[in-house]
Amino acid sequence: MRMPKKGTWLHASLAMMLSTHVAYAETLRQTGRDAPADADYPALRQQLAEQAKSLAEQQQRLAQEMKKLEEAQRRIQAMQGQLGMPAEINPQRLAQADESTFRGRGDEAGRVDSTTLDVATVFSQPSILTPKGTFVFDPSLQYSFSSSDRVTVVGFSVLNAVLIGAIDVRSVNRNNLIATLGGRYGLTNRLEIEARVPYIYRRDDSLSRRISGSAIDESFNSDGSGIGDIELAARYQLNVPTGDAPFYVAGLRLKTRTGKDQYEVAYDTDFNLPKELPTGSGFYSLQPSLSMVLPADPVVFFGGINYTWNIKRDVNASIPFTNSSGTVTTRSIGEVDPGDSLGLNVGMGLGLNERSSFSLSYEHTWIDKTRLDGKVADGSMWVQLATLQAGFSYRLNKRTNFNLSIGAGLTDDTPDTTVTLRLPIRF
Repeated sequence: MRMPKKGTWLHASLAMMLSTHVAYAETLRQTGRDAPADADYPALRQQLAEQAKSLAEQQQRLAQEMKKLEEAQRRIQAMQGQLGMPAEINPQRLAQADESTFRGRGDEAGRVDSTTLDVATVFSQPSILTPKGTFVFDPSLQYSFSSSDRVTVVGFSVLNAVLIGAIDVRSVNRNNLIATLGGRYGLTNRLEIEARVPYIYRRDDSLSRRISGSAIDESFNSDGSGIGDIELAARYQLNVPTGDAPFYVAGLRLKTRTGKDQYEVAYDTDFNLPKELPTGSGFYSLQPSLSMVLPADPVVFFGGINYTWNIKRDVNASIPFTNSSGTVTTRSIGEVDPGDSLGLNVGMGLGLNERSSFSLSYEHTWIDKTRLDGKVADGSMWVQLATLQAGFSYRLNKRTNFNLSIGAGLTDDTPDTTVTLRLPIRF
């Protein structure tokens, strides 16, 4: 049941008080007009005193009820801000720590969500998704940085199992900047749909040696920009909990391959590194997920599990490279299965007051091995990504939230630092 607004209660209370005073005045008027000459005035005065006492008691009870209502509304607003924090209920969002960027599977830099709750919440209703008929415009800006001091990298930005020549890389610094336009719409109070369109700028600075055998370290810089992989998603709230029961939300996300992938860019055969960085993964993926949200005033606990199916495809590409003897040749790539992934996340959010909240979450993803033409590729390994993330949310007004999240990578394949700003606006 929707809770009446504070203004509605206040108007009703004023109307009740006014009607009581009118009735009291009417009683005085009638008493003075209709009382006979020999009326018992002491008895009338006692009756009026009793009515005045009853009126004062009613006003006192009304004030107490208004105080209780205001306190309940403050708790509800605190919960609303707490559940309207930055991180998508989708636990796969690893603050751009996707497997493709760090395994040579292509970039999925359009994924900018985090693991704190990212649903438009109306806590006075039995739903944590976007209310029916409501649209939430969700722009975001994300920056991530990662560095690597590995001595040798093989198959950089192509596939971790595709040998394109020995690359003597002393260090690599990667910078990603992602601006995303997203939106959610509530079809019902328990079903919402979402779309996200990212624009990506990437820059890699490498310190390496030429394949020709030069013993001098040289700097090699490359960048890339453009539309990333567009994503479509739907989420459905499975239950309407009562009491202290948790919410359960099922989701399904489709990632397209609208961005330029690693098989469409040119390579420098002197360093065997890409001249232009890709902005897409090169593969479609489908991700079912199940999430749980447990409100426990003033804390909200959440967690989830997801499985990502990266759909294999026939790449049919040839990558030029320079071999160890200094000869430029090509490597043909046929059917590629980048491997599926399994992700888990847990976290909690704490309402600091009715307008601000804080969250802390941890997420972990296991990524399967790459397969070429149906066989596990040579040198392919399982990869694990782990991120510890802290988030802060502040409600600017009734329609707009400001969300900031900072993530720290806990494994070598995860970005060192990720900072995300979001500004969801409800219409």
